[in-house]
Amino acid sequence: MPEKDNYTRQPPRRGPMHGMGAVEKPKNMKKAIVDLMHYAKRFYPAFIAVFLLAVASSVLIILGPNYMKELTNVILDGAFSPEGIHVSAAIKICVTLVCFYASSMVFGYAQGFIMATVTQRVSKGLRTDISRKINRMPLRYFDNTSFGDTLSRATNDVDLIEITMNRSVGTLIGAVTQFFGAIIMMFYTNYILAFAAIGTSLLGFFLMSVIIKRSQKYFLRQQQELGELNGRIEEIFSAHNVVKAYGAEEKEERVFAKMNAKLRLSARKAQFLSGLMMPFMAFVGNLGFVVVAVLGGAMAIKGTIKFGVVIAFISYVNLFINPLTQLANSASSLQSASAASERVFEFLHNEEQADESDKTAVLKDVKGDVVFENVRFGYDESREIMHGFSAHAYPGQKVAIVGPTGAGKTTLVNLLMRFYEPNSGKIYVDGVDISTLKRENVRELFGMVLQDTWLFGGTIRENIAYNKEVSDEKVEQAAKAVGLHHFIKTLPKGYDTVLDGNVNLSVGQKQLLTIARAIVEDAPLLILDEATSSVDTRTELLIQRAMDSLTEGRTSFVIAHRLSTIKNADLILVLQNGDIVEQGTHEQLLNKEGGAYRSLYESQFN
Repeated sequence: MPEKDNYTRQPPRRGPMHGMGAVEKPKNMKKAIVDLMHYAKRFYPAFIAVFLLAVASSVLIILGPNYMKELTNVILDGAFSPEGIHVSAAIKICVTLVCFYASSMVFGYAQGFIMATVTQRVSKGLRTDISRKINRMPLRYFDNTSFGDTLSRATNDVDLIEITMNRSVGTLIGAVTQFFGAIIMMFYTNYILAFAAIGTSLLGFFLMSVIIKRSQKYFLRQQQELGELNGRIEEIFSAHNVVKAYGAEEKEERVFAKMNAKLRLSARKAQFLSGLMMPFMAFVGNLGFVVVAVLGGAMAIKGTIKFGVVIAFISYVNLFINPLTQLANSASSLQSASAASERVFEFLHNEEQADESDKTAVLKDVKGDVVFENVRFGYDESREIMHGFSAHAYPGQKVAIVGPTGAGKTTLVNLLMRFYEPNSGKIYVDGVDISTLKRENVRELFGMVLQDTWLFGGTIRENIAYNKEVSDEKVEQAAKAVGLHHFIKTLPKGYDTVLDGNVNLSVGQKQLLTIARAIVEDAPLLILDEATSSVDTRTELLIQRAMDSLTEGRTSFVIAHRLSTIKNADLILVLQNGDIVEQGTHEQLLNKEGGAYRSLYESQFN
């Protein structure tokens, strides 16, 4: 990674311990669901189809008990009648019931299939939008946000939304339809039994609403702490060698255990409260059966109603209570999904980099004349770290940037690449203000070789030709230029060798690959973060030779830590606290008595 200036605003990028003790209060859960509904608006026709199919399926189930009542009455009347049971009437009712339940099954399958298709597309869209959003976010966001938390939003939270939509939407529609349909049919069948059955369920409604309200905050906290835990895991896994080198395994285990315990506590509270609903609703349902059985039996004995009404009512009570149980069962999933939705859309609604679609200027045939004109900048508006920085790099010059840690070396490069924008002042390339160019155009002008030798899990050829359509010959020429061609040819598959755990490259070889990548890029301007600070002397000479070849004929900015590598620089800028305190060639600065550069040089070689 490039050196991080002490003056830059750099909270732990991957350290979720930042703010670990304070968990955000839940925001507007309803808004999160509305955002999700608005996002999925292109699927409204499918949702309407799901709604109609779920309603149709539930209505057919609701009509069933009414026919069961008729069938019971036909059988009982026939049993006590000299004429016997009216078989044709009974068969007709049975066929009707089979048709109803079979149609209900088909409608249920159809709505489930449609819902599964829609939820897959919604989740795919969310992941795609998060990926695109990441590319549009300013670098400042990632300086202040845990990588693991962002990853958790793109994976865990989106998966939770997908699972809940797939399992709950059709279920909820059917449950609500069954609930109100059962009420209508109960009153249609017998209002006295209807009041008795509904009355026993009012307490269930009240307690369910109380439990849902109290458990919402714990579901949001559960998702937040899961994101923090993922961030910590990502951080420790990516730096496991440092953890082992410092013998910090026990310390990290304690930190992990503490975070894991917090997640367990939040999850336990959320699941405990939501878990209360199922057994309670089961109790309410059983109580409703008892009331209907006792009261209905008494009314049947008195002759007020027929026995078939009691049978139908027991089914209606079941259809009335089951939706409540399903709602209770879905409540925890819906709360988790709303918390996940809140986190996903909170990320998607974050401020992006300014839109530059209106910029039409394009810089081509670049000579490499770069001017910093009175540039002022601060990562924090209240804390300026560059106080009127001015410098001029002429075409083809090798400009070295030196200074103590925190002097502003990396900040200068960040501004040049437009990762950040100056608070005031201008940066020109060939006389053109880079703020008038699109960021993509500015970054196309630069090749970069950083200390962080980033390689991905592809072939050596793909790593060298990263994001470039070039011939195999050009890739091999770049490898030859940095002295890697012979080594690559000794590998079993040569340039098609996949860089994975089975291929061990030294630090120097990885660095040479990134230099070869910059050669293929063939950009008119170069930014080189000192690439030799972590290699041996022999490898340093190889890398330095490759870098000298790379910088030939190009304007290059070299962030230098080892001053021995920049003796041939055309211009050396010595930074302190964001200002240029000295500039000149190596000999000029070394001959300056009491100078900052001479002091730095002597500290390394004396």
